Amino acid sequence: MSDGSRTKAHAFNGWRLFQSIRPLERARISKDVLAGITLAAMNIPQALGYTRIAGTPVVTGLYTLLLPLVAFAAFGSSRYLVVAADSATAAILAGGLAGMAPVASARYVALAGLVALMTGGCLLLARLLKLGFLADFLSQTVLVGFLTGVGLQVSIAVLGQMLGVGVHSHRTIGQLAEVIGSLGAVRLPVLGISVAVVGCILACRQIGPMLPGPLIAVVAATAASAAYDFVARGISVVGPVVGGLPSLGMPAVSWKDAVALVPLAGSCFVMIVAQSAATARAYAERHQQRLDENADLVGLAAANVAAALSGTFVVDGSPTQTAMVERSGGQSQMAQLSTAAVVAVVLLFLTGPLKFLPQCVLGAVVFTIAIGLIDWRGLRAIRRESPGEYGLAVTTALIVVLVGVEQGIVLAMILSLLRIVQHAYHPHTAVLVKDQKGEWRATPVVPGAETEPGLVIYRFGAPLFYANANRFSEEIPTLVGEAPSPVRWVVVDAGPITKLDYTAARSVRRLQEELARRSVGLAFAHVSSDLRADLDRHHLTEAIGPAHLFDTLREAIAALRPLS
Repeated sequence: MSDGSRTKAHAFNGWRLFQSIRPLERARISKDVLAGITLAAMNIPQALGYTRIAGTPVVTGLYTLLLPLVAFAAFGSSRYLVVAADSATAAILAGGLAGMAPVASARYVALAGLVALMTGGCLLLARLLKLGFLADFLSQTVLVGFLTGVGLQVSIAVLGQMLGVGVHSHRTIGQLAEVIGSLGAVRLPVLGISVAVVGCILACRQIGPMLPGPLIAVVAATAASAAYDFVARGISVVGPVVGGLPSLGMPAVSWKDAVALVPLAGSCFVMIVAQSAATARAYAERHQQRLDENADLVGLAAANVAAALSGTFVVDGSPTQTAMVERSGGQSQMAQLSTAAVVAVVLLFLTGPLKFLPQCVLGAVVFTIAIGLIDWRGLRAIRRESPGEYGLAVTTALIVVLVGVEQGIVLAMILSLLRIVQHAYHPHTAVLVKDQKGEWRATPVVPGAETEPGLVIYRFGAPLFYANANRFSEEIPTLVGEAPSPVRWVVVDAGPITKLDYTAARSVRRLQEELARRSVGLAFAHVSSDLRADLDRHHLTEAIGPAHLFDTLREAIAALRPLS
């Protein structure tokens, strides 16, 4: 095969369709189909509930379980990841579109579709630029805090609906204040239905995770509404739901709208990349399966474009729904394709009864989803193991609740990056000494510390760059000046120093010159090939001396001890 043919074959393999269900095995198909039907039973009520978070018409929740599922199955690689409506991205969407159009209006839906389309474009661009690594910049700590904040925000947002009182504020604190101020006007029948729905869902979870609690609650409430005419009793219902498959088309929006929605699409993009990658990676590792993160970016992009063209809102890889399909026995995207088929049947033949569904039931379903996002156990574990990171998680949660979801995801990214910068800016440093067993032991860098008379072995625990170079160039002269005996050699244990930038190289050069004036030599041990290349490029190899760059500490000590 020629090189050109190999290149074309490789490109074709990278874009092959439905790799997430291949190879097809008869023994698994029936299990996957059954898992897909089970997932539909549990997921349809949640998808309807997500529309209350996103602010879109109820039928758009069903649309998220149709073409987006098919699109990800066609282009993605994860065999388990369920890509559909998700509470976190729905909350981000609602926060970003607040005030731009009346909730559930045609323009609101068009703007939501535009956000999905732009998010799909961002995901495709990320695939072309191989930006999948961006998911690594959201630490588990701030992600726990972010999702906890979303859970608190969403649960407060639906309280008015569950109590039958009007809430008009778009801010969480304002919504909570309105609910508290309206407690005297709570409608007891609405409250009773909401409590019954929440109780049913929580009871089903306790009895068995496979029981479709939301579906049982929705069917029972819808049947009761039709039988006892809830509308005549003053209980609000969903009303007529447009049946049939969604019409395909581009959102009716302008370029001005696109410019205004860039930050919102960026927030959705970050959340989708982080959450989907983390979820897909976890299940691939659990089942020892190959995961192509670049292919998943294409799948996520295709799913969001499909959402936009079918008149619904942004979709995401959902941890809870992925767990559902795994517990149901699904082992490939064939389960998700089966779910899409069930939803198509519902859209074609079963939307009529949905008009009797009480609004408070959807609020109660969303409430159970929201409280499930509040990771009390994770927060307690973080607090026990790392109080500092616990503070970051709580701060992120408070920003989401007090300011907004969109700002919260940006803060989550910034806090995660600051954690990285903090570790690199203030790395662990030590003076190495040998204990009685002849093993190296790290001791604090304090005046008077030395490895042995005439020799200091100094360990710097991070790559050297402009922000931490001053610490490097200040601690070593202090050790030399305060040593109990004259120092002849300083050996830098450079194992963790994988990179050296221009600013740091200038600092090392000045340090070497200062030590030379004191008749102290500078050497490096554990010099990696990457560090050696940086030392060569910045002309430090010739300044320090090639003979003073060693592969191991043993070699450095053997060569320099006689000179001390």
